[in-house]
Amino acid sequence: MESDEAFLRRAMALAEEARRAGEVPVGAVLVIDGEVIEAWNVKETAPDPTAHAEMMAIREAARRLGRWRLTGGTLYVTKEPCVMCAGALVAARVDRVVFGCYDPKGGAAGSIMDLLRDPRLNHRMDVLGGVLEEEAAEQLRSFFAAQRRASEEN
Repeated sequence: MESDEAFLRRAMALAEEARRAGEVPVGAVLVIDGEVIEAWNVKETAPDPTAHAEMMAIREAARRLGRWRLTGGTLYVTKEPCVMCAGALVAARVDRVVFGCYDPKGGAAGSIMDLLRDPRLNHRMDVLGGVLEEEAAEQLRSFFAAQRRASEEN
């Protein structure tokens, strides 16, 4: 659990990098085969609707390792993965996902659906949600509150 929290805290630091870049503050760390791959949302700056933190980490891991199967990997992410990211994690055969806050509007790791553990799919993984949940949720809440204030001022 200590290493889970440490990697999730690193993901939260990466989320802060995303916020500073004008992105929704979501960060991800993928640990696999002695590699630590770090990423954050770059959807706005890319611009790319698929450039979520999880997708960026998966792509970089596949590139570095020279393979698409990421068996043995654990992904740490500040917010529950969406449908797209959950599907990519299943396709990549990641073994484990640890996330901070739940996403009741779009989460696909237990909130609105659970693609990561769906027995109908060809791969399932271990999932641990709610690690540092309040801190991760506050990071997102404060970002969106600032966005609303800025739009009200304009």
